[in-house]
Amino acid sequence: MIDARAIALVIVALSAGVCGGIGACGSTQSSESSSEEVDPVVVTDPAAERVEEPEPTLETAPGVETAPVVVADPVVGAEPVVAAEPVVEAETIEDTEPAPLVAIDTHSDTTQRLLDEHADLSTRLSDGHLDLPRMREGGLTAVFMSIWVDPRRFAGEAGWDRSRALVASVRAFVAAHPDDVVLATTAEEVRAAARSHRVAFLMGLEGAHGLGETEPSVMLDRLGELARDGVRYVTITWTNDNVFAHASSGAHPSRGLTDAGRLLVARMNELGVMVDVSHVSDRTALDAIEASRAPVFASHSGARAIGDHPRNIPDPILRRIGETHGAVCINYYAQFLDPAYGTARRAVEREHRAEFDALPRGRSWTTSAARNALARRLAPELHPPTLRTLGEHFAHVAAVAGPEVPCLGSDFDGVGELPRGMDDVSDLPALFRELERRHLEVRAIAGENVLRVMAATEATARELAPTPR
Repeated sequence: MIDARAIALVIVALSAGVCGGIGACGSTQSSESSSEEVDPVVVTDPAAERVEEPEPTLETAPGVETAPVVVADPVVGAEPVVAAEPVVEAETIEDTEPAPLVAIDTHSDTTQRLLDEHADLSTRLSDGHLDLPRMREGGLTAVFMSIWVDPRRFAGEAGWDRSRALVASVRAFVAAHPDDVVLATTAEEVRAAARSHRVAFLMGLEGAHGLGETEPSVMLDRLGELARDGVRYVTITWTNDNVFAHASSGAHPSRGLTDAGRLLVARMNELGVMVDVSHVSDRTALDAIEASRAPVFASHSGARAIGDHPRNIPDPILRRIGETHGAVCINYYAQFLDPAYGTARRAVEREHRAEFDALPRGRSWTTSAARNALARRLAPELHPPTLRTLGEHFAHVAAVAGPEVPCLGSDFDGVGELPRGMDDVSDLPALFRELERRHLEVRAIAGENVLRVMAATEATARELAPTPR
């Protein structure tokens, strides 16, 4: 059971940090998804349309070349990362002081806002799901910023440039806010950041197509470059198949890892990069579990027995992930939590296409509020899933795979609709109350389960490191 005093202490401390260290807490939400509510190639859901923007380059993240970044020690197997400031050091904590609650969200698409809008996440934004003030209000101490490349806008080698630009934008933000944010690359650094009342930013590559389109050996070298820059997981596919594997919604969902994909998994193990099986086909997930020397995890997926959608994970694979000491972080997207609701919602949009098309176009965090309001007005009989539905996914994963498996994988700023009761990250305490009501282990779900997988992945990299001569 969660330690209420620990939660109170960490939220009070974090709140004080953002309102005092960053500036007075002020106030700033999307219809179109940044990375989830789209079909793999042809977009049929109007909520998933995007505004075309000039293709960014690495230079679109100002200050990256010279700004110092608070960064972890290099991972085993990767080249050293030069840091201009020291790594967060572990602090001595009095035996009587409870350990802070470490709460980690393993998937947020807010990175797009950093790069494309130059959004200042140190202030409270008027829209979207996540920024530092709201993280502190909700008690979220760490977040994996998604390095997601839209393959329809950045095809082929342009995808690699986009990945580098997204990574650079995260590093630039961390460099600009050293008193409030640390770039963490290990489990211990996530804990140290929480003890120092700083938010830990981590990074995960969503889809190996973000490594570009060239020889697999070159793409594996690029994986090493991303690892040196702080990327600590790779989702093997997004909704599209790639040279390494097949996706749950790709052209061949019955297929799994390719030979190149097995090399990718092996290289990830060597680098200390976690293997993420969200988005992949069932066969790919099983192949990855078999191929990986480290536990695998799903960064933002649900339970298919509760929500029958290909993006959710079936019970046999949940059990295998549990048996191999992995984790499954639950996605908060309303239409994955309750696919029947998603079907009804899309039918409303098709029936009233003219009204939806008349709404302003844009990215999900700027348009979803208006689209959701219109859907509710046109079809008041539609009832989106609630926090209880979200809690049901957590409870099912815990029951099938074990209490050490479920974790937080919101997909904030990557989906256009969250369950009722969860407007943004500041509502995280409401989710914790729902988990407590179900007698689930909140401290484990909040962060300990993910930290365990991170630590195991780090240990695997050390075991695979060449012995010095």
